[in-house]
Amino acid sequence: MPVTLAAIRPCLEGIIPAALASCSADGIPNVTYVSHVHYVDADHVALSYQFFNKTRENVLSNPRVTVQVIHPDTGVNYRLALSYLRTESEGPLFESMKARLAGIASHSGMAKVFRLLGSDVYRVLDIETVPGAVLPVDPAPCCRLEALRLLGVRMQAATDLSDLTADLLAGLERSLDIRHSMVLLFDPDRLVLYTLASRGYSQSGVGAEIALGDGVIGVAAQQRVPIRIGHYTQDYAYSQAVRAGLSSIDRNPLETEIPLPGLPHAQSQIAVPLCQRDKLLGILFTESELELRFDANDEDTLVILAQQLAQAMVLLQMNSEEDMAEPVSAVHAVSAPRAPPLNIRHFPANDSVFLDGHYLIKGVAGAIFMRLIRDYVLHKRVDFSNKELRLDPELGLPDITDNLEARLILLHRRLDEQQRGVHLEKTGRGRFRLVVMRPILLQQMAESA
Repeated sequence: MPVTLAAIRPCLEGIIPAALASCSADGIPNVTYVSHVHYVDADHVALSYQFFNKTRENVLSNPRVTVQVIHPDTGVNYRLALSYLRTESEGPLFESMKARLAGIASHSGMAKVFRLLGSDVYRVLDIETVPGAVLPVDPAPCCRLEALRLLGVRMQAATDLSDLTADLLAGLERSLDIRHSMVLLFDPDRLVLYTLASRGYSQSGVGAEIALGDGVIGVAAQQRVPIRIGHYTQDYAYSQAVRAGLSSIDRNPLETEIPLPGLPHAQSQIAVPLCQRDKLLGILFTESELELRFDANDEDTLVILAQQLAQAMVLLQMNSEEDMAEPVSAVHAVSAPRAPPLNIRHFPANDSVFLDGHYLIKGVAGAIFMRLIRDYVLHKRVDFSNKELRLDPELGLPDITDNLEARLILLHRRLDEQQRGVHLEKTGRGRFRLVVMRPILLQQMAESA
C-alpha cells in the first residue's frame, strides 16, 4: 500500500533535521538540511524558509525538490517528492511554524540563528520508503479514540458551563494523562483572554488575563490555529506574572493583575482555539514539564475536543437564554450580619472591584458584582436571576452572544477563592443568591483604575 503523509507525521516533528535536495535550472544539484518539515494537510507540507541561499535560488527556478525524513522512533527513512507552490510570510501557517521553530531553535542553542522568513508550501507528489533496519516501538500509552468517546459523553451530559469545563479538564487527566490544563474565554471588547477554569496548578488563576497575540495562547487565539511546542522557548512562553499579592489597597490602588496559572519550567505546550463558525470563543491549553510530551496525535485529539467543547458551550448558552428564569420580583429581607465590615472599593472606569484592599475582578464581572451589591445595600435583596441581569440596560452588557453564564462563573469562583464573607449560591436554573455574612462598607472611587 502507498505510504500516506498522515502515517509518517512523527517524522515531521523537527526532532531529526530533514535533508533537502534541490537542483538549479542548469542541472547542478544541491543538498542541505532544513530544521522543520511542517504537516499542512494530507497532500501538502511546508518547509521553513530561513536564509536566502543556494537552495532558495534553486527552488525559485526549479520547483521540484526531494526531502528525506527520518522516523524518530523506528529510524525508518522516507523520501518525499515535492513541488513548490508558494511562500507565506504571515497568517496561521506562518505563526504556527514560527512558534515550532522557536522551540527547536532554543533546544538546539540556535535561537539567535534560526529566524523564520517564510513558510514554503509544497505539494506532495510521492512518498517512498527507503530500505533499512526498523527499530521496535512501544505501544501508545492510551487509546485516544476511547478517550474521545468518554469525554464526549461527559460533555453531552453537562448541564452548565461550570460542570462542562471542570469535567473536561478532569477527563483530560483521567483519560489522556494530561495533568495541567486550562480553559480561557475571549473578551472581544477588551481583546484579552481570561482564565475560566484550570487544573493541576497550585493556584487556579481564575480571572487571569492574557492579551490577544501574546505568547502561545495569544497567538493561537489571534490566528485561530493550534500552536504546539515541544521544547521550551522564551519567545513563546506565555506571560506569567510573578508578583506578591496586595497587602493593602493604599500600596497600589490600581493593581488588578491575577497571576496566570502555569508551570514554571514547562517544556511542551499546546494551545487550541475554541471556535464556532467565524467566532472565537476561547482557548483550550495544556502543558507539561516533559519535552516532546505532545505529538501530532495529541494535537488532533485536542482539536476534536476543542470543537466539541465549543459546540457544547454554544448549546448551553442557547438553552440558558431560552429557558432563562423570569426576573425575581420579591425582595428577600435579611438581618444585618454581626461581623467586621467588608470594605468594597469600586473603580467605575473599568469596573474593577477590591475587597478589603484585595483585587477581586474587573470588566463585565465587576459591573455585575456592583449591581448585586447595590441592590443588597439599598433594598436588602439577595435573590436574583440571569434574565434580569441580561435585561438591565445600566450594566452595559455586550450583546446576547456574549456568555453571561461565564461571567457569573468567573465571579462565583473569585469570591469563593477570596473567602471574604460574600459569595454566590445557585438556587435554580437561571437563578442565584448573593450570600452576605458581613456588613457592607461601599466606596465608589472617582479616579480611574
